[in-house]
Amino acid sequence: MSDAALRLKNLLEQLLRAPLPVRIRAWDGSQAGPPGAPVLVVRNRRAVRRLLFKPGELGLARAWVAGDLGIDGDLYTALGLISGLVWERDEDSRSLSEALRDPDVRSAVRGLVKLGGVPLPPAPPREEVRRRGHLHTKRTDRRAVSHHYDVGNDFYEIVLGPSMVYSCAYWESPHSTLEAAQRDKLELVCRKLGLTPGQRLLDVGCGWGSMAVHAAREHGVSVVGVTLSQEQASYARKRVADEGLTDRVEIRVQDYRDVTDGPYDAIASIGMAEHVGAERYLEYARDLYSLLKPGGRLLNHQIARRPERDGTTYHVDEFIDAYVFPDGELAPLGTTVTQLERAGLEVRDVESIREHYGLTLRRWVAHLEADWPRAQRIAGPGRARVWLLYMAACALAFERNRIGVNQVLAVRPPASGALGLPLRARTWN
Repeated sequence: MSDAALRLKNLLEQLLRAPLPVRIRAWDGSQAGPPGAPVLVVRNRRAVRRLLFKPGELGLARAWVAGDLGIDGDLYTALGLISGLVWERDEDSRSLSEALRDPDVRSAVRGLVKLGGVPLPPAPPREEVRRRGHLHTKRTDRRAVSHHYDVGNDFYEIVLGPSMVYSCAYWESPHSTLEAAQRDKLELVCRKLGLTPGQRLLDVGCGWGSMAVHAAREHGVSVVGVTLSQEQASYARKRVADEGLTDRVEIRVQDYRDVTDGPYDAIASIGMAEHVGAERYLEYARDLYSLLKPGGRLLNHQIARRPERDGTTYHVDEFIDAYVFPDGELAPLGTTVTQLERAGLEVRDVESIREHYGLTLRRWVAHLEADWPRAQRIAGPGRARVWLLYMAACALAFERNRIGVNQVLAVRPPASGALGLPLRARTWN
């Protein structure tokens, strides 16, 4: 009799002490769980072993990336239901050693071991990052950036669309096109920076060159864009050449810490500071301060986490750290503002655009799903699954206010203190 799904459902509910909100379909074809709910497809016994040897988020992620787990039904609904059992429970859950003191938990674990078959830990998927070296050295940062961005420009064209902007768009309405919303975001950054013809702009983490091209073409500035990704740089240089802007835009493969040709009138750092790390953030802020001329502006566009009750309890998300952004760290908005000001900058404006990122990520997910077979051919099935899970889960995280994204406008004040800003500075709106 085929009953793996019912056994798995009962054991998981015994272990979690909560009813499963999703339906399970197991490798033997059996199903169990709430009728009409999204279906968690457990394709083989190896998925059970992955969860046993790495309970929680990382075990689920490994099973998903390896193709041992899948979802039938709406992905967002399924993730929203599962998050209540995994991500949200983690905040107050007992330690594994404490939980195993409970006879019911021990019984459930023994049942899962029997159901999972050969009691050996499966090897992690090859897409998982192997740790080497200290965090946030120039070498490890280059390796981390390469892991994330050198997936293939063709793959990013599928996900991002023609704009090739890999950061939160700025939406006039949910019905706008992604391309219009990304153009509006780039224009918003330029207006906040007060760009005028002849100025010099440094684009830190320039990606595929969208900001550099827009600023040079629409505002007449000279731009230096720096990235650690060879693939991004090659793509950006071709775009610059195609636009006829080689006399005004230079794209470098260079660490921002090695830029020495300041001062710049303005600096844009869009979606890059998340890679810096808490220990290096003040150094990052001081480096950008030193590259700005007095009166020059910095626009820092950065994802933020919510503050913890105790700052020492913060831990990097296991799935994102292992598969998406190696060594990435999120800081609360207040911490970022404090570090920028400690470096000598004066913060003049903060704008939260959290809801805009949920809209952006849902469009990226739709692009990926619409061209799924080609995306798998380009990046490989495992990497494509990483991106699908990452972007869908992040969309929910932004929508539910678990994380946010902010644009912080800061200025290097001159000795006189007179910045020349309008009295009502939000002229960009």
